[in-house]
Amino acid sequence: MMAYIARRLLYGALILVGVNLFTFILFFAVNTPDDMARLAIGGQRVSTDAIEKWKADRGYDKPLFVNTEATGLGKYTDTIFYQRSVPLLKFDFGASDEGRDIGREIGVRMWPSLALAIPTFILGLLVSVAFSLSLVFFRTTRLDFWGVVLCVLMLSISGLFYIIAGQWLFSKMLRLVPYSGFAWGWDAVKFLTLPVLVAIIARLGPEARFYRSLFLEEIGKDYVRSARARGLSERVVLFKHVLRNAMLPILTGTVSTLPLLFMGSLIAESFFGIPGLGSYTIDAIGAQDFSVVRAMVFLGASLYIVGLILADISYTLADPRVRFE
Repeated sequence: MMAYIARRLLYGALILVGVNLFTFILFFAVNTPDDMARLAIGGQRVSTDAIEKWKADRGYDKPLFVNTEATGLGKYTDTIFYQRSVPLLKFDFGASDEGRDIGREIGVRMWPSLALAIPTFILGLLVSVAFSLSLVFFRTTRLDFWGVVLCVLMLSISGLFYIIAGQWLFSKMLRLVPYSGFAWGWDAVKFLTLPVLVAIIARLGPEARFYRSLFLEEIGKDYVRSARARGLSERVVLFKHVLRNAMLPILTGTVSTLPLLFMGSLIAESFFGIPGLGSYTIDAIGAQDFSVVRAMVFLGASLYIVGLILADISYTLADPRVRFE
């Protein structure tokens, strides 16, 4: 088990190195430092002196990979790649193009993201599993049929529609919650209620339909027929045996997403005015702040790899038959 985890960590480290190098090449192929300077200063008619000063203040006046004017290790260390991308491997995110500490921004903004993501994750999982189990319990009935129709309709609708409809109904018409905004402490509940509710409804359709398919597949197996032959009720068979044996594919989709809760929701945080990591990334994209975007891409890749390793480890807890040699 430990050898397996060590191998996965090694593979993950190699993937992160590749992601770091690929994003650096991609971002600087799209926008050169001169282009970034023009965007930051504003406009194409910018003097050469202003561009050079902007680049010098932020370290973009150096070569990308190899500094032929330097000697020794300075040929490789006195470059944009070494000073801007290599520190990411140590999770030193550096400063944004505007001069702000990215690590500090992440430390502050991850809490609003977690305040939105954790209730959404837990309540959404419980609601989706409970709803899909109810459909399976009443399978081949009208309730099951119309439940599946509802799931198909819900997964066919864009999540943006739920956000706009929720704001119109609960904020404008009923005036129960604010349109957008955020507050610290218990005051955050009134700002997070609507985003959490919208997120749960938006994910109910696809998740319930997927979980229903898993449970129906389990119901047709031999151990279910054996449990019924022993006289167990349908409720006990469904909620005790079927649910437990269907946990492996559920864990695949849930545990692997746990670290990504830190990244926040790009759309929801922007529409509801929540100052989390999702809105931070969107603002950086709009401002062409590639230092922030590259840092968020690297952080997201790191968390995703951690999530996959956690999912593999959770297999052994959910199913004793699974062992890694």
